Amino acid sequence: MPKISRRTFGGLVGGGAVTAVAGTTTAAAAAERPFTARPAAASGKRPNILVILGDDLGWADLSSYGAPHIRTPHLDRLARQGVRFTDAYSGSATCSPTRFSLYTGRYPGRTPGGLAEPIGNRTQGLDPHHPTLASLLKKAGYATALIGKWHCGWLPDYSPTKSGWDEFFGNHGGVLEYFSKLGQLGDYDLYEGDATYKDLRYYTDVLTERAVEYVGREHRSPWLLNLNFTTPHWPWLAEGDEETGAEIEAKIRAAKSPAEVVAALNHYDGGSVEKYAEMVESLDAAVGEVLAALRRSGQEENTVVVFASDNGGERYSYNWPLSGEKFVLLEGGIRVPTIVRWPARIDGHQVSHEPNFSPDWTATLLEFGGARPDPAYPLDGTSLAGYLLRGEKPPERDLFWRVRANRALRRGDWKYYQDANKTDHLYNLAADSREQADLAPDEPELLAELKAAWEKTAATLLPYPN
Repeated sequence: MPKISRRTFGGLVGGGAVTAVAGTTTAAAAAERPFTARPAAASGKRPNILVILGDDLGWADLSSYGAPHIRTPHLDRLARQGVRFTDAYSGSATCSPTRFSLYTGRYPGRTPGGLAEPIGNRTQGLDPHHPTLASLLKKAGYATALIGKWHCGWLPDYSPTKSGWDEFFGNHGGVLEYFSKLGQLGDYDLYEGDATYKDLRYYTDVLTERAVEYVGREHRSPWLLNLNFTTPHWPWLAEGDEETGAEIEAKIRAAKSPAEVVAALNHYDGGSVEKYAEMVESLDAAVGEVLAALRRSGQEENTVVVFASDNGGERYSYNWPLSGEKFVLLEGGIRVPTIVRWPARIDGHQVSHEPNFSPDWTATLLEFGGARPDPAYPLDGTSLAGYLLRGEKPPERDLFWRVRANRALRRGDWKYYQDANKTDHLYNLAADSREQADLAPDEPELLAELKAAWEKTAATLLPYPN
C-alpha cells in the first residue's frame, strides 16, 4: 500500500484528538494509559466469547465516552477492566449490513442480502450456506447461541439456527415494540428456535434473563454468545411504559400497510433526550447483570467480552463531537463505542486509537478461538489478535464503506467521503473529527489516490439492484 503523508495540527494526533476537541475527558478516561500488550504466554485454553451489541447507540452515549447526562457505571467498569477503543467503526451505517459484516467478516456487498439497508421483507437474508463466525467456531468445537436481534432474514428461509448458531432466542426483524413484541411486518416477532415464544415483559429484561441463564450454565466446551439488544432503538420506551406501548400496539394492529406499521413503531410523537438516557441506562444495567452472572459462574477470567453498537446514534443520541448520524457515512453514522475485555490475556485501564471496524472483530475472534476462515470466502477483516496479545502493529489497510448514496474510506488519519450529491471530500480526522475542514482542494493527489482505492474495492462487490 502506498505511504501517505501524515499531518499534525496543533499537536493533536490520532484518536486522542477526539477527546481533546470534545472537552469531555472523564476521570476514568484520564486514568487510562495507551494500549500495550501484556507479555504473557497463552494458557492453551480457548476462551469463551461474549459479543454484546447495542442498537443505534451513539459514539458518546456512554459516560466513559463523554456523555454528560447518561450514567453507565457497568459499561464504564467494563472499560476500566479492558481496552476502550476511540476509533472503532461499524461495518455500515445501518443495522442489517453491519450484522452481515460482523457475522461473515466480509463487506456487506459480498452477499445479496447484505445490500439491503436495512432488510425489510421476507425475501432477503443471509445465505445459510455462507460461513459465519458461529459456524466456523462451531466447527472448531464451540457451542454457539444468539440471543436478541438477528435482522438478517425471516423464517422459513433464514434464521440464526440455519447459519451456525445452536440456539436462538430473539427477534428476526429490525425493530419491535418492547412489550407486545409486534415487529416491523406487523406480526409477533419473538422466537425460541423456530417457534414463537410468548413473553409480554419489557424486552430488554427478557433478553437479559436469557443471557444470564446461558452464561451461568455448566458448559462442556467453550462457547460463543452473540447478545444483541434492541436498546436504545425506537420505539422509545423504557420499563414502566406499558401504557404508551399499548397505544403503539393498537396503532400497529390498526395499520393497513407496512408503512403505517413502521410509522407506528417509529413513535414520531414520542421520545425525548431524557427517555433516551433512561433506555441507555437500562442497557447498561442489563449488561451489568450479564457480567455479574459471568463472574458468579467462574468464567470471567477466560471470557473475551466485546461490547459495541451496530451503527451510529440517531435523533436523541449524543454523538459530540462527531457530525452525522445513522444512515450516513460521516463519523457520527459509523464510529461506535467499542470495549474489549479478556482478563486472562489483556490488561485493563487502557485506551487504543487503532482504527478498526466490525469485520476485524470477526477475524480476531476466530483467531482467539483457534478457528480457520473458509478459503472460499476470504475475510475482509484483519485480525487484531497480534496487536492485542503480542503487541504487533496491525498491517496497514484501508477501512471501506459503501452505502447506496454515500462512500467512505479511511487510511491512517485520512478519510475520503463522497456525499449523496456525489461531492468528494477529504478530512484529516486527527485534527478534524467533526469533518468540518474539507481538504480536498489542498490535497488533490491524495484525494485521487483514496478515491481510486475506494473504486478498486467497490468493483469487487455486488452492484446495488436498480
